[in-house]
Amino acid sequence: MSGALAVSLLVWPSAGMQAAGPRILPGISPITEPYPALQAHESAQVANPASPDPLVNFIWTHPQASDGLQTYLLGPVAASTDRPDSVKNLESATGGHCQVVVNGTGTMRFDFGVESAAWLEFDSPDFSGAVDMSISEYNESAVVNAGPENAVKTKVPVNHGRTYRLELNQSLYEGARFGWIHVRTFDKPWHITAVRLVCQVKPANYAGSFACSDPLLTRIWYTGAYTVKLNLLQDYFGAILMDRGDRHSWTGDAHPAQAAALVAFGNRDFVKANLDRTATGDNGIESYSLYWILSLMDYYRYSGDGDTLRQHAANAKAKLEHAGQIYANPGISFYGWDERLGAGFEDPNNITETKDAYRMLFIRACGEFAQGMTSIGETEVGTTYQKIAVQRGAELRKDGHWLERFGLHAAADAINAGVTTLPEQAQLFAREFSERATRCSFSSFNQYFVIQAMARMNRYDEALASIRDHWGGQLEYGGTCFFETFWPAWSHVLEPNGAVPNCQSGYTSLCHPWGAGITKWLTEETLGIKPVTPGFATYEVFPHLGRTLTAVSGAVPTPMGIIRASFDVTTGQASLVAPAGCVGRLGIPSVGKSIKSIRVNGKPAWENGAFHSVAGIGGASLTPDFVIFTDVQPGIYQIAVEATGETPKFTDVPWHFAATFVREDHTTRGNWIGKYGSAGSYLFGEATGKDRIQLPGYVASVTHRQGKTGGWTSPADERALAEGPGSGSARSGGVLYCGNPAACQQCLVVDVALKQPAEYQLALYFVDLDRKGRRQSVELFDLTTLKLIAPTRVFSDFTGGTYAVYNCRQSVRVRVNHIRGDNAVMSGLFFDPPGKP
Repeated sequence: MSGALAVSLLVWPSAGMQAAGPRILPGISPITEPYPALQAHESAQVANPASPDPLVNFIWTHPQASDGLQTYLLGPVAASTDRPDSVKNLESATGGHCQVVVNGTGTMRFDFGVESAAWLEFDSPDFSGAVDMSISEYNESAVVNAGPENAVKTKVPVNHGRTYRLELNQSLYEGARFGWIHVRTFDKPWHITAVRLVCQVKPANYAGSFACSDPLLTRIWYTGAYTVKLNLLQDYFGAILMDRGDRHSWTGDAHPAQAAALVAFGNRDFVKANLDRTATGDNGIESYSLYWILSLMDYYRYSGDGDTLRQHAANAKAKLEHAGQIYANPGISFYGWDERLGAGFEDPNNITETKDAYRMLFIRACGEFAQGMTSIGETEVGTTYQKIAVQRGAELRKDGHWLERFGLHAAADAINAGVTTLPEQAQLFAREFSERATRCSFSSFNQYFVIQAMARMNRYDEALASIRDHWGGQLEYGGTCFFETFWPAWSHVLEPNGAVPNCQSGYTSLCHPWGAGITKWLTEETLGIKPVTPGFATYEVFPHLGRTLTAVSGAVPTPMGIIRASFDVTTGQASLVAPAGCVGRLGIPSVGKSIKSIRVNGKPAWENGAFHSVAGIGGASLTPDFVIFTDVQPGIYQIAVEATGETPKFTDVPWHFAATFVREDHTTRGNWIGKYGSAGSYLFGEATGKDRIQLPGYVASVTHRQGKTGGWTSPADERALAEGPGSGSARSGGVLYCGNPAACQQCLVVDVALKQPAEYQLALYFVDLDRKGRRQSVELFDLTTLKLIAPTRVFSDFTGGTYAVYNCRQSVRVRVNHIRGDNAVMSGLFFDPPGKP
């Protein structure tokens, strides 16, 4: 087959690779590194087990945006080899005295316990023979898109005296969790005296914090923060850790990353610097200019920096004026990787959902910009853009079918823009947010806006459940930072830290800071601390524990100092620490109970439904969810709550998929006649226009939208498909294969369109005919709604041919994603009555 990238695969033992947490090494690398050694001190606090960051307890003195990068060293926490007889004392690499003896060819794999922005080195005083080195985010040597200097992350190391360093690009760093030393030739025994990652870091202290009664959510907060920290570069927020050839600050990607940085690190000066850097760029993506405006407003709310808002006001107006000009028919080149958004760059401009979502994003940007301009005294500008937002919202309702048309993402953007009524939200929630399988977007970037909308609808239980599925699923897989794309099924169909599907986004990044918006969401919605006026001159604390949490605590950095709060609805204890210069509103959550009394600093503040005057608090009121204290002055408040009743239970909806996976068939091979295709078949041809087609009467068309047709070089065996009924032993050499390694060409997409509704069995046939170690995943979508109707399944051993059999009842889109091997392949589709054995 043409268009293939050959990659050697190694089979690894499953035992002996259970990793511990990261292990910081003392000292410095013996060779010259591009950045100085770590200039931070470790605090006396107990290590935070919720954070994957090796430096979570390290503190820099007054870190600033102008600080350069620094380095620190990590040692491996686990090691294994494919040839135990070739290596002695391998376990010593994970301890304090490394003394590995190499006695033959083979490969050593090292797990460093956490992904880092790093490069791999080893020391040897007597190296002999030849070696390659590799790195990866997952437990197999990495390959990525064509484009970067080294597409395959395996290379001969560069010798620096007794140190051997893997140098894959000019910046050295890669996304590295695992490292390999491949001994290619051997002539005499030699020794390895050190194996390490040299990790780069931008100084940033954890000024914010978060903890709650669900340890998973606490881990999610810190993982989001660490994901951002890994991508803080010398002078900008990065967006891709693994080098895929697109290393720069992506304007829209930076929106949730900057948002997370504001609550976790309080590095407002660096956020401002990145806003300045990206002010005039949109990366050729229309929505990214609008996300930049939302980022500007986030920065203004958290900093109170009116001068920067004034500085960028003209630029923001120009962006909004352009967006208003294209509002009727925006040209969408990208809105997200989700199928419902056009699958990234595949087909977004022909998807109604993306245009609707863009329009709602425009309304939101107008409204938030209007608020900001009004707050700095530019009332005329503020009024102008508020009128635009209101006018566009009114125009929306002239279309009597807009509510029916909006899918998950457009609905989320509409809710976040404030254009929906409560009855409209109820309708949208029931249709788009209530199903567990379809309320998850394919990227953490888009899911950030989905959970924002769920919070606006007061659907905190469902939001937390979705967070556990989406972000928690990434941790269940074994991730230590958040991914570019993710389906919850991945954590069940992939081995821990195994290679992930490469899909419409190309080679999937396992460290993408656009997934970190969850950190800000948990701070603002679960802990409940957020600014009301810019710079926290006024603020509010309204914790939303829902029906599954009993406690939350944390801190938020502000220009005035740190605001700290804690709530435990089991013990009735709560607290607030507010610095000078800010005045707040504090909500004491009832979580479905009846609050009888509240004491503040030992004094009665609320009894029998009435406020009692207490120092530092101006008044109080009651809502269905909170007792709200108003005009809360700076100070320290210890709060005791007495409540009666029980919090209602919450049980999430079960997983439900419209299509059913029936079986895998490994025995029929290419001999499908009489077993499959009784209603029809579609065999891919060796060239365009040469497909062999016999469709059932209920199928209007089968179209392959993504992938190339070609021919196997030696199809004449029983693993290749028979050409058709009555053809005897003739075999088809045709195959549909993906365009790997070209960027974003790692998928096959085949649409099966029905003439009318029908129930049918659909069988897909895959064969790794030339034995290239292919591994691939399959997803099914409703062709009309583009909602996921069957979860990801992985097919890893189909050298002899495998049929994947589904029962369907609608038009279907089949997406086959490359994982490993040359490319993803599919030979044919077969139609039968449902339930056919």
